[in-house]
Amino acid sequence: MDKGGALSSGAVKKIVITYTYVAIWIFLSFAVIVYNKYILDRKMYNWPYPISLTMIHMGFCSSLAYILVKVLKVVDPVSMSWDLYFKSVVPIGLLYSLSLWLSNSAYIYLSVSFIQMLKALMPVVVYSIGVLLKKDDFKSETMANMISISIGVGIAAYGEAKFDAWGVFLQLGAVVFEATRLVLIQILLTSKGIALNPITTLYYVSPCCFVFLFLPWILVEWPILKENSSFHFDYAIFGTNSLCAFALNLAVFLIVGKTSALTMNVAGVVKDWLLIAFSWSIIRDTVTPINLFGYGLAFLGVAYYNHSKLQAFKAREAQKKSQQSDEESGKLLEKGEEEIGEDKESDK
Repeated sequence: MDKGGALSSGAVKKIVITYTYVAIWIFLSFAVIVYNKYILDRKMYNWPYPISLTMIHMGFCSSLAYILVKVLKVVDPVSMSWDLYFKSVVPIGLLYSLSLWLSNSAYIYLSVSFIQMLKALMPVVVYSIGVLLKKDDFKSETMANMISISIGVGIAAYGEAKFDAWGVFLQLGAVVFEATRLVLIQILLTSKGIALNPITTLYYVSPCCFVFLFLPWILVEWPILKENSSFHFDYAIFGTNSLCAFALNLAVFLIVGKTSALTMNVAGVVKDWLLIAFSWSIIRDTVTPINLFGYGLAFLGVAYYNHSKLQAFKAREAQKKSQQSDEESGKLLEKGEEEIGEDKESDK
């Protein structure tokens, strides 16, 4: 800021760029969800083959990630042995493929708005799995908050006008697999000092996702597609859909380091409410007052959880800086004492 308290032109430019990236992320995340719903829903494009759609995404993302990493060298690949790849990346790829398969399948049976409400359970499942695997400490206050989120989602489910038990099972399964994947990333990769950004994640994970999905695709969807002679692959639809999915990961890569975790959480909330509004106003899905009350309760619990995590992170960072400062002060004190000792020796 200058003397008058106004922001400098450089600061304004940085803020504009940051929130432009955030807006792009919200738009792309919104577009991918709505586009997937459009393709899979029987009342819209009517192509209810979630495994095939996920495989198209993984094949497309694998190819573009390879070009960015190996050809254009936009990012550097992570040094990784085959042993580490099979023990750490492959299990994560398996969980990711199951999560994508089930979440895309849920779009056939559930509305976009209700799916977003069910996704509010993600912190509950992540925390529960973290406690079970001893990655997180059990805290009664946190668990009480998790219960409040679960009650909110339960109320939203009770108020759902077009409740489908199979669709709910699929979406909850997707949440469980995704939550397990997030916890295993911390255990298998982060704890070993391996950090993958969204591009290198696609580079390493997408190919094994494609392989894992191939077997169920052969058994479940390929026989139906083979019999459906009327279907012709629409390169425009599936190409733009896959491009949106890849662009979403690229947007995350651009945002990393340019904004805070709090900003991303707020952006995620804005996206969820926009999707609910879009689902109600454009797709004409039914959103009841009980839906909104339940989701509002769950939303408050998730917001409190994210706020608590952010405060804990800031406290850890402050503690690290304090320890580093103490260590530097100790070194300076030791150096000063050594110099005083040397001066006394020279006086003798």
